[in-house]
Amino acid sequence: MKIYDFHSHVIPETIIAAIRADPALYGTQIEERDGGRWLVRGRLRLELPAELWSADAKLESMDRKRIDVAVISPGPQVFFYDLPEAEGARAAQLVNDGTAALVAARPDRLRGMATLPMQHPDAAVAELERAARELGFRGVEIATVAPRGEIADPKYRPLLRRAQELKLTVFAHPNTVGAGAGRLADYYLANIVGNPLETTIMLSHLIYSGALDELPELKLLLAHGGGFAPYQIGRLVHGHKVRAEARANSGSSPKQLLKRLYFDTITHDPQALRYLIDLVGADHVVLGSDSPFDMGDEDPAGTINGVAPLGVEERENICGRNAMRLLGE
Repeated sequence: MKIYDFHSHVIPETIIAAIRADPALYGTQIEERDGGRWLVRGRLRLELPAELWSADAKLESMDRKRIDVAVISPGPQVFFYDLPEAEGARAAQLVNDGTAALVAARPDRLRGMATLPMQHPDAAVAELERAARELGFRGVEIATVAPRGEIADPKYRPLLRRAQELKLTVFAHPNTVGAGAGRLADYYLANIVGNPLETTIMLSHLIYSGALDELPELKLLLAHGGGFAPYQIGRLVHGHKVRAEARANSGSSPKQLLKRLYFDTITHDPQALRYLIDLVGADHVVLGSDSPFDMGDEDPAGTINGVAPLGVEERENICGRNAMRLLGE
């Protein structure tokens, strides 16, 4: 069975060129030095290795990691949710067209996911439909917090409902991008702690708001092993039992709702990954690398091999079968 990586990032040349042409609009600069390129925004300084914008380099990385097929999604650095509606929609189109071009270069080994202009829900629905119908994408990537409120807010329900109708996978990825403030400003805590925390907050809202009750067929994939939520699900269950606020909009068990979702393998600990598999089932976990970022997993196939005990069927589900099912392949 082919090994699929469902968490692999790109920043296409289309958006790099747009940023270089109008850095003021994007609040971002592209710097070239020491033979490389860097994306610079405030405290964020991100090197742009070839894997982010070259299909050939992405495949070289996949070969090193023993990955057969990668589902590529935009790095959160190019969500650009703070742009005005028209400019935000155009930025998403540039990213998605660039991602589609990378896929077209190697359709045998690459699949694409789209970013959406979440600052305007109607425009986000329109781009979701374009990505599915014109670009052939079977998934979209959204941040764990949107510019107009929580993903669980009613204003985003039509977007999630349309994704459900089109049977698209919705990949929820944190957008803190390592440039935090306050208590998370030091030690890279904005990413190390902030990213899984953002996912946990988003999911808690989806559970308690009743949004997941309304969307029983939504294929929602959570990055980084689901953040802290799987490992504190007992607390979410207990809060639902003892607090009227937590159960006001949903009568469903948070644990049962959690088991409907999908999670990648990026936990950085075999015991944590084994717990996640036991909690939600091997049919709801997909392999992920978070390539090429340094908080990713350089050997995702080896990570799976390090989880014990892991049966043949569990391994095949996690390494490929679940991804194929989410992609409709």
